Amino acid sequence: MSTPESSDVSTAHPGRGAWITRIVLLVVAVLSSVTIVRLVGQVDWEAAWDALTHLSWWHPVVLLAVVLVRQILLAMPLRFFIRGVTFYRATINDLGATLMSLIAPPPSDIALRVSMFKSWGVSPAKGLAGTVMNSLTFYIARFSAPLLGFVLLLAVGESPSLRWLELLSIAVAVGILVTVLMVVRSDRLARTVGTRAGLIVRRFRRAVDPDRWADACQSFRADIAERFHSGFPLAVLSQVGMMVVDLVTLTLCLRFVGVSANEVGFVWIGIAYLFAFPFTVFPLWGIGIVDALILAALVEAGGREIEAAAVAGLIVWRVFTVGLPVLLGAVAVAAWRREIAVAGTSRPS
Repeated sequence: MSTPESSDVSTAHPGRGAWITRIVLLVVAVLSSVTIVRLVGQVDWEAAWDALTHLSWWHPVVLLAVVLVRQILLAMPLRFFIRGVTFYRATINDLGATLMSLIAPPPSDIALRVSMFKSWGVSPAKGLAGTVMNSLTFYIARFSAPLLGFVLLLAVGESPSLRWLELLSIAVAVGILVTVLMVVRSDRLARTVGTRAGLIVRRFRRAVDPDRWADACQSFRADIAERFHSGFPLAVLSQVGMMVVDLVTLTLCLRFVGVSANEVGFVWIGIAYLFAFPFTVFPLWGIGIVDALILAALVEAGGREIEAAAVAGLIVWRVFTVGLPVLLGAVAVAAWRREIAVAGTSRPS
């Protein structure tokens, strides 16, 4: 949820703190991925390049279609939480925000979202509340992913080993879920959550006013409560569906470059993906660290002989799941601008 102090901070130093955080996380991701790749072994980049030559002309067409489904599912919570936002509008809103978050400092993505909402007749307060719930729902799904990973490990009879540490991720998901349920349950609980959160944050930032945080939580509840009970279950399902489609995309990328089902089965790809997915919290969907973790798990399952092809598959996966949404974001913004231009010319002067 946005805080009362956020507007003051952004006015004084627009986006500086957020960009510093992103840079620090990106550095951590790079260092972590380098460490993990060294543990896996030296990558044969020439062999990885040869694996990329396995791609046929129709492979990108299939991946484009699958990624489009992924992006629609990713944006679906906006449709469930905000009245007046269709699936199409939710998708272009989310794609546009993805583009802005990469090319301009925060909160440019929020500014674009609000502009879109206003052009569709949605109040900024309702739009922002739906955007917050969109993010919270995704975070719950993101940090719950290892739970499905444990289920797959149980199904194949494999020991979790160091993966028990992923219980911390599941605990984070439970914490977010409990907090959201408390906020939407009643005004009293919403104010209690806001006040306590403000008191905790004030230990690190003396300017924080817990009463204003309580007001913000109460206002958030008022804006989201109407559609929460019907929208939240559907929103969670859409995010689980998004992860399934993302996993299918990864599997297709690996198969297209020569990693066969006999070498690494779908279940093992799923285990690698689900335990790495919480690390998409790092910038650019955890590019680097997530790939290194998946690569390590794939090599463990299929042997060193699949390493080069796995690297090639991960490269293709990142091109389509990180690079393509940015290009689609540019198309989405152009489509929205054309929409408001047409709407403007159709109105009487």
